[in-house]
Amino acid sequence: MRFSIQSRRDSQSNELKDLAKTYLQDFGLILDDDEPDIVISIGGDGTLLHAFHHHANRLSKVAFVGIHTGHLGFYADWKPSELEKLVLSIAKSEFNVVEYPLLEVQVHYHNAPSKRYLALNEATIKSPDVTLVMDIELNGDHFERFRGDGLCVSTPSGSTAYNKALGGAIIHPTLQAFQITEMASINNRVFRTVGSSLVLPAHHNCALIPVKDQQFTMTIDHIHLIQNDLKCVTFNVATEKVRFARFRPFPFWERVHDSFVSNE
Repeated sequence: MRFSIQSRRDSQSNELKDLAKTYLQDFGLILDDDEPDIVISIGGDGTLLHAFHHHANRLSKVAFVGIHTGHLGFYADWKPSELEKLVLSIAKSEFNVVEYPLLEVQVHYHNAPSKRYLALNEATIKSPDVTLVMDIELNGDHFERFRGDGLCVSTPSGSTAYNKALGGAIIHPTLQAFQITEMASINNRVFRTVGSSLVLPAHHNCALIPVKDQQFTMTIDHIHLIQNDLKCVTFNVATEKVRFARFRPFPFWERVHDSFVSNE
């Protein structure tokens, strides 16, 4: 088995990276940063996002697992004290692979080729310094004209991240869906939006169409983009999936409780 390790690069994460590398190689596993079978992320959920995008061209052939060196994460769910246990399980191939849906983002321009991205957590769009004004189409039909700070389109596994902070719903990560959540929409006697998150199934799609020709800022997970000459942005559930190595039960709702409800 070939492995790669992504570190947050703080002292604790780097120390764990060196230990994991030594242990795994002692078991006969091969370090391969280009074509690994499993990627170990050491840091936080943000570190795993970086690892995901680094290997986004090989998603059907690689599985991810995370060790958290900060707060417990939804992707980084192993403790540093469990490193030896994790290494032994990897060496013995004692794990299952689960797959979660991803968000496909296609950015279309008036005078340039379209670009395609995959998001593990979410994509956002804003208009710097001015109100974002965009028409929202669902399955090719006009739904509303949005005015506000911005829009967030998230995956089920990313629904506990920025989406939740915006008041969006928490969705179980195995559901084949994506969610559109507003950022501070303008609602008065003149302008009106639905005001609630929209959860769309895998066979639906969404298009955001600028009303005016202006500059926009977008994020794809941690990636920041400046968009000019924008024609529209389309979203749907991607054909690709992210694969996680599971060595033990993953009680999602228990993780939600521990992260957002429990005082312990």
